[in-house]
Amino acid sequence: MDEERFNISLRRLLKHFGVTAQRDVEKAVHAALESGALTGREVLQARINMVVEGLPTDISIEGRIELA
Repeated sequence: MDEERFNISLRRLLKHFGVTAQRDVEKAVHAALESGALTGREVLQARINMVVEGLPTDISIEGRIELA
């Protein structure tokens, strides 16, 4: 295995996911604020699940998104 190539491709995937996910969450939060579904003072629980085909273990990370 080429460690450098592996690390670069994994980092590229994670960066793409991070940028895309952040944009999507920001849009969803702004829409929820505009509709009144959120007040802007919430702490949102978040879970990220990653499945890599060919690997036996899924990766799950949980955290909080604080709006205020």
